[in-house]
Amino acid sequence: MKRPVRSSLLLLLCGMTVALCLSGCPKRPVTSTASPPAPTLPPALPPTAPTPPARPPAAAAAPPAPPSVTPGPTAPAPATPPKPSAYAADDALKDIYFAFDKADIRPVEVKTLEANGTWLKRHDNSLVLIEGHCDERGTPEYNLALGQRRATSAMNYLVSRGIPASRITVVSYGKERPVCTEHTHACWARNRRAHFLVKER
Repeated sequence: MKRPVRSSLLLLLCGMTVALCLSGCPKRPVTSTASPPAPTLPPALPPTAPTPPARPPAAAAAPPAPPSVTPGPTAPAPATPPKPSAYAADDALKDIYFAFDKADIRPVEVKTLEANGTWLKRHDNSLVLIEGHCDERGTPEYNLALGQRRATSAMNYLVSRGIPASRITVVSYGKERPVCTEHTHACWARNRRAHFLVKER
């Protein structure tokens, strides 16, 4: 009977020893797939006020208005000269004549111009039209310009003698209105002239 008890005790001791050995062994580490840490979010910003819409650039400031000035009396606009058809010849006003291709007042014509000026001074309510004429030689364009210079020369002379320029109108007809149509030097000399016409104001 004693032998079986010993065998049992021996088995018990062996079992306890094995149990102690097993319980004292270190455990193997458990491996697992670690998930990455959750991303760290930045701290939330405080809510901002909505941005107002951009305003259009302010228009450039208009320059200050100049001080108001009361205009003084304005000069009357120059009157439109009467049409040539409104003028008429007067026997008291004589034509003057020019040398070929010239617009200068010849000394022989000064006496006639002086007499015309004297008459105009006495008749200060009269307006005068001075026509410039040429002979048939030369182009129409050239003769229109030459006739204008002749009429202007006569006007300038009268103005220099005290006739207001506002009373005088000049016009050129070139070679279009001859008083003589013969093709001679004597006839051409008669056509190179300044002709005077008058009308009442």
